[in-house]
Amino acid sequence: MFPVTPAVFDPVAWWARVDGARIALIEAESGRRHSYHALHLDAERWSARLARWGIAQGDRVAILAQNRAEFIPLLFACIRRGAILVPLNWRLSPPELARVLRDSAPATILGEDRLRTLGEQALTVANLQPTPEWRDLDRDIAIEHDVAPPSPARAVDDTTMLLYTSGSTGAPKGVMIPHRQLLWNAVATTTAWRIGADDVGPIVTPFFHTGGWNVFTTPMLFRGGTIVLTNGFDPDGYFDMLEQFGVTLAFGVPTQLAMVRETASWGHPLPALRTFLSGGAPCAQRIKDEVRRAGYRFREGYGLTECGPNCFATTDQTAIEKDGTVGWPVPFLEMRLRDPDARDVGSGSVGELELRGPQLFGGYFRAPTLTAEVMTVDGTYDDFAADDHVSLQTLDGTKRFEGVMLVRAEDTSLVVTDAVFNMPHLPGLQGFVLVAYHSIGISPNANLADTVAFQQCLKA
Repeated sequence: MFPVTPAVFDPVAWWARVDGARIALIEAESGRRHSYHALHLDAERWSARLARWGIAQGDRVAILAQNRAEFIPLLFACIRRGAILVPLNWRLSPPELARVLRDSAPATILGEDRLRTLGEQALTVANLQPTPEWRDLDRDIAIEHDVAPPSPARAVDDTTMLLYTSGSTGAPKGVMIPHRQLLWNAVATTTAWRIGADDVGPIVTPFFHTGGWNVFTTPMLFRGGTIVLTNGFDPDGYFDMLEQFGVTLAFGVPTQLAMVRETASWGHPLPALRTFLSGGAPCAQRIKDEVRRAGYRFREGYGLTECGPNCFATTDQTAIEKDGTVGWPVPFLEMRLRDPDARDVGSGSVGELELRGPQLFGGYFRAPTLTAEVMTVDGTYDDFAADDHVSLQTLDGTKRFEGVMLVRAEDTSLVVTDAVFNMPHLPGLQGFVLVAYHSIGISPNANLADTVAFQQCLKA
């Protein structure tokens, strides 16, 4: 009976039927444009390939590649086949990547030629049986002539992709992203952020991260907008890209803004741009001030792979008047703050942030115990039980997190703080960096020769 939540998230097929000539995707480096109709046909060809390769419903299809256009039709091909896309982090070492491969057990791996050595080394370490076949995106993908078979029946809570966490607090966890999460995040984001069919947004974050997929890509495609895909972040060419393609909303992590402000293009007018959106970490005050002094609007956001990821919304004016806040929860998302004894705290108090709504994840892949650890009995997601993410101050009273945290060195582009230190000499912590905040009295010029104090901080 109705009302029923739609079972399948596939806006590309809808827009291809209704207004197929609309531009869905622009490849920034080449300028090549893909209409919704062309993207839909590409997805159908990929669906036919997957079927010919024997990919069945529920099978995992891994991809090891830097950002490239094939990601988009491949996702929707997986959705149409009922398969699960697994974007692999190409910054990991072979043993780290092997752990992800063992956990996800993909039926096949698609990859770039330049990353083949990494993929093969990781497969050797993983020792999967049967060993998934490596299919080279640059050599092995021929023109597809088969017709895609009909899609199987799918459900709203079926997983569309696995996004693996960095593993900075333990073994990497596969976050199951169901159709439901994609749909409600898209509806909530485009409503709260006022994204429409005429908007253009750049994708400069990698597709192995939720920032690449679900901050702009899937919400923009839901609304019939245009995404501009880059195969990497180029600070010197960033402003040229924004101007050339008429970008209206730009999302980036604070480090990217810090890098762009050092380029010759900083301060140039961008008449089409409504605002810069920053997320992934708190943005240092000096960076926010410089963005606004240069004449650009600026907002901060907060979210995470397991929920949203776009969890809060504000306005340009409120972002200035209540600087350092991320606004109110987006539509359909409930939040509460609780003390260590699981009691609700009032406005203006400090507490742990808990979130509940239809844009929650489907759990951790093959890890029901880990899933239970981050979910309360009433179905609310306990943010701090899952990660060491930093919580920004919200308009409803959440305080900035003060202290230290560990992040994997390859993820430092996703974290901006007042000081980032390498820790090559701390036993067992190779490959991590210490993120320190002035709020605990650590100077950016601190000397790490004496590691005992920092080890004590980490244990606190």
